[in-house]
Amino acid sequence: MLYSIQGTDVPDSLARRRAVRAQHLERLTALKDAGRLVLAGPLPAIDAADPGPAGFTGSLIVAEFVSIDAARAWAAADPYVAGGVFASVEVRPFLKVMP
Repeated sequence: MLYSIQGTDVPDSLARRRAVRAQHLERLTALKDAGRLVLAGPLPAIDAADPGPAGFTGSLIVAEFVSIDAARAWAAADPYVAGGVFASVEVRPFLKVMP
């Protein structure tokens, strides 16, 4: 089943994001290579493709996992959690309708 994983950043998270971004992307690449990643990306703090120093307010990932517990475990092990980027993480079942 698909699950949405939404992490909400702590204030002024940009430096922390940069410090662990490579490790975060490695995990996403592994999901992609396994054919389980639907989409992933950050949520800019301002209405711009490159928010610059304004940074980001969080991230959204939609991926396939065998259960919500597996999705929660994967999310809890993310470098953005360990690196103090995310203040909170929500995992919810997701039903893709389109496209």
